[in-house]
Amino acid sequence: MAYAERITWAQLIASLVGVVVYVILVAPQLGRVPVAEIAWAWPMAWTVVGAIAISIAISVGWGILAGRRDPEEPHSADQRDREIESFGDRVGVAFLVIGALVALVLAMFEADFFWIGNALFFGFFLSAFIGGVARLIAYRTGLPAW
Repeated sequence: MAYAERITWAQLIASLVGVVVYVILVAPQLGRVPVAEIAWAWPMAWTVVGAIAISIAISVGWGILAGRRDPEEPHSADQRDREIESFGDRVGVAFLVIGALVALVLAMFEADFFWIGNALFFGFFLSAFIGGVARLIAYRTGLPAW
């Protein structure tokens, strides 16, 4: 498995763990607490920081294991890796834009900050996750010939 592909897997795992933890922390409040009083900002901030830390830890640990197994494997990206990274970014940015547009519309209708923040949060998550899935597919099947 290529170095950049391992990094993509680590980011996917970490982002999924982060969003699941956030939903577990915040979702139960939806039925019990008025939306304006839901404690969402700090759980969101900590799950983002935690997901970044998890991603780094997985990447480093997996890199150490891979380096022991195959010390001759290159630890830098080549041209194919850069093209796949760019492809994943192009796929993912669409979901970031969708999240931002939803947040913008919510702001126009003066929705609570909870909904605006979560629209942005899930836009970022979908951007990272779907962009990562696109990268993994490209690693397995090749880049599309658009």
